[in-house]
Amino acid sequence: MTEAEIVRDLRDQHTADKPSNGQGNKNLDTDHPLSQAMQQVIIEAGGDPETTPAKRIREMIHSATKLLADGADDGELKLVSRSIKELRYALKVFRPYQDTPKISIFGSARTQEDHPTYQAASEFGKVMAESGWMIITGAGGGIMAAGNGGAGREASFGVSIRLPFETNANQHIVGDPKLINFRYFFTRKLMFMWQSKAVALFAGGFGTQDEGFEALTLVQTGKAPTIPIVMVDAPGLTYWKRWDQYVREELLTAGLINKEDLSLYRIYDNPQDAAQHVLDFYRNYHSQRFVNDTLIFRMQRPLRDAQIDALNEEFADLVKEGKIEQAGPMDQEKRYRDLPRLRFVFAKRAYGRLRMMVDRINEMDKTNAGGK
Repeated sequence: MTEAEIVRDLRDQHTADKPSNGQGNKNLDTDHPLSQAMQQVIIEAGGDPETTPAKRIREMIHSATKLLADGADDGELKLVSRSIKELRYALKVFRPYQDTPKISIFGSARTQEDHPTYQAASEFGKVMAESGWMIITGAGGGIMAAGNGGAGREASFGVSIRLPFETNANQHIVGDPKLINFRYFFTRKLMFMWQSKAVALFAGGFGTQDEGFEALTLVQTGKAPTIPIVMVDAPGLTYWKRWDQYVREELLTAGLINKEDLSLYRIYDNPQDAAQHVLDFYRNYHSQRFVNDTLIFRMQRPLRDAQIDALNEEFADLVKEGKIEQAGPMDQEKRYRDLPRLRFVFAKRAYGRLRMMVDRINEMDKTNAGGK
C-alpha cells in the first residue's frame, strides 16, 4: 500500500475512529486493509495478533499512521519517533530489575566532594543500597555522583540528559549498561517517576526544584502512586527547612495547597533517618493500583479486624461508597496475588490523606509486631 493510499484510507476512517468526548482511539475494523497489514507486521515481528501486547502494538501503529493524515511535518514526526525510541530503550534497560525497589536522587550537579551535602548524599545512597535498593540519578556530577558513588556501580542507574555544558557521566556510572542517554527532558522525567518507589531530594537549583515539585504534583493529583518523598539536608544545614517555611507561609497560608498536602513530604537533616523513613514506608504497605474506581492497597501482612474498623473511622472521608475492606485479589489483578489487600471505592481527592493512611497501616503493623 502506497503512502497516498494509506492517507486516503485514514481519511475515510476519520469519522469512524474519532475520539469520544475528547478521549479514546477506536480501532480500525479488523477487515480493513490497514488492520490486516498491521496484523501481518505483528506476525512478522514474532507476535501473536490475538494477545493483549499485540493489541497495544497495533494501537501504536494506528496512531503513527494517522500522523500522515494529520499532515504532521518532519519536526513533529522526529519528536514522536525519537520519544518512542527513547522510552523503548529505557524500558529495556530497566526491565531486568523490575522487581528491585529503586529510589531517584536529585540534587545540584555543582556540589563539590568536600561539601557536607555531598557526603550526606553519598551516605544516603550507601544505606539504601545496603538495604537492597537501587539508585537512579541523572548521571552527572555533584549530588548525582555522590548518590551513585555511595550506592556503587552495581546498584546504580544513570539517566543522563544531553546538555551543552554537562556532557559526561560521572565516574561511578560511565560505561555501565545501566546508563541511558536522553534527548528529551520529558521522557527522562517519565522514567524517573515510573521506575521509582521513592524520591530523595538534596539541595539544588532550578532542576532540583523542578523535579521535587513535579514529584509532589504527580502524587498530589493521583497521577503517580503514593510514594515517600524525602528532602535531606546535611546536619546543621537548613536548605529544606527554609523551603518548607516558604511552602507553609506562602502556599498554605494563601490556600494554594491544603494542609494535608504537607504530609506528602518529610524533611531530615540526617541521611540515615531519611533512608529509614523510606524503608519504614514499605514496612507493611507494598503497592497500590486501581481497578475502575476501586483502590487496592497491597500489604505484606494482614491487619486485625479492629484495625480495619479504626481505618474506616479515621479515613471515612476517603471512601466514596461502602467501606474499607480486607480482601483477596480481584480478577483483574495479575501481580502479587498472594499478598493481603485493603480495598475501597476511593473519592479521588485529598491524596495527602491517602499518604497518612499508609502511615497508619504501617504503624498498626508495628503494633502487631510488638513495636519491633
